[in-house]
Amino acid sequence: MTDSMFLLGESREHPLHVGGLQLFELPPGAEPSYVNDVHKSLIEVGDLHPLFRRRPRGPVNSVGQMVWTNDDLLDLEYHVRLSGLPSPGRVRELLELVSRLHGSLLDRHRPLWESHLIEGVEGGRFAVYTKVHHALLDGVSALRLMRDALSTDPDERGMRPPWAAAPRTDATGRRAEPDPLAGLANAARIVRDVVGLGPAVVRYLNQAFAEQAATLPFEAPRSMLNGPITGARRFAAQGWPLERVRAVGEAADATVNDVMLAMCAGALREYLGEQGALPDRPLVAAVPISLRADETADGGNAIGLILCTLATDLADAGERLVAISDSMQRGKDFYRGMSQLQITALSAIPFAPLAIALLPGALRLTPPSFNLLISNVPGPKQPLYWNGAKLVGVYPLSIPYEGQALNITVTSYAGSLEFGLTGCRRSVPHLQRLLGHLDTALTDLEKAVL
Repeated sequence: MTDSMFLLGESREHPLHVGGLQLFELPPGAEPSYVNDVHKSLIEVGDLHPLFRRRPRGPVNSVGQMVWTNDDLLDLEYHVRLSGLPSPGRVRELLELVSRLHGSLLDRHRPLWESHLIEGVEGGRFAVYTKVHHALLDGVSALRLMRDALSTDPDERGMRPPWAAAPRTDATGRRAEPDPLAGLANAARIVRDVVGLGPAVVRYLNQAFAEQAATLPFEAPRSMLNGPITGARRFAAQGWPLERVRAVGEAADATVNDVMLAMCAGALREYLGEQGALPDRPLVAAVPISLRADETADGGNAIGLILCTLATDLADAGERLVAISDSMQRGKDFYRGMSQLQITALSAIPFAPLAIALLPGALRLTPPSFNLLISNVPGPKQPLYWNGAKLVGVYPLSIPYEGQALNITVTSYAGSLEFGLTGCRRSVPHLQRLLGHLDTALTDLEKAVL
């Protein structure tokens, strides 16, 4: 049903695919035809992962639910494309190309993914931009597939692309099969969690009316980021040394995630100030975060959505960081002790306006539940290679929604914090300026706390 919602909710103005841009260095001694040769090898891959053969079929019932069917005539040459940047092949030209590619809808008559091999990036580099419909994969799963297709060994060859990844195996090397009793255990846990959901909702409402905090649903100010959007996209990306971010966090007794949010807050304050559109009240970010200390514990990863103040009303960078860190801690404390189902149910409340916003005129009547979504997805810690080509940059692309014209997704890779900013091309003009403001914001934080 969740897959169907992503498919049914899509329109030309609201593409619902996620993406990723990977930047590689050519292997030592690579021939001029290297990227072209790689493309030829990729379209000759025969045995695809079943996930990448799926295409939607339907609707099949009165509520419009769609189902998956396999494409037995899949044309890899359509899905895996070769492109070249115009000279001089700067990152600016690369991001402009990716912006255009990310704004186009995926073909519903084919499996919902594309991968673009891009040659001609200055400095002896090439890039890979891949997009996958959110009904097929989420951003975390897509990053995991990318990581599993790479190696820490620069001398390894014969590596397969993510869409040809082998199925998951168990400790004996055999294909892993689902536990036949897992369904019963999950059903029992769901019943238990639903019973406990009522008190959790009461607790949520008590907090809402008792605290009157700026980070409660519908308390976010209206801003230029919360209007109607078009289907065209603008993408900007850059990385910063993780050691700089960690140093600020250690000095201020804050997490890396807190410092990342403070960088975004400082950048947005400057950007909106330039546009003459900085609200008097602080912007509010929706921040997905893992709330499980033991990742091996039963029940999987518990993911909660925290509404965090960005304290954009404060001029001092250090004061903003303190306010953000306190806000994030309150959000974590609120969810503590809840089950995954309870956390998921309560986290869905702030997303209700996204569905309402699709109704004509709703944006003018309904205040935003939050101003933008900011995600931080942990990535590989070691340098990775693909058939000798070194991965030197990983930049995530996400989904702006109606009433949410900007999305910031961050991932870490090999000592760098990589920012991917995806925005509506019309509603968020000059998006690339935010990169300069992010750099300034980090410098201001260093001056404030170091």
